[in-house]
Amino acid sequence: MSSSHAADPTGWHGTTILSIRKGDMVVIAGDGQVTLGDTVIKASARKVRPLGNGSVIAGFAGATADAFTLF
Repeated sequence: MSSSHAADPTGWHGTTILSIRKGDMVVIAGDGQVTLGDTVIKASARKVRPLGNGSVIAGFAGATADAFTLF
């Protein structure tokens, strides 16, 4: 474990993307924080995005989500 995550005893870190389905309805949501080590770079990133003219909704995490957010 790197020293930047030493304060976290579980070693867990990352993006949360959650999807819930009930019948023919679906909701998808994600956190909006981008970090570099212990520093918050952006607190309002969009990690859930429509694709294919809105026919697909996808959640992105890690470097891919960060790249979308920074452009």
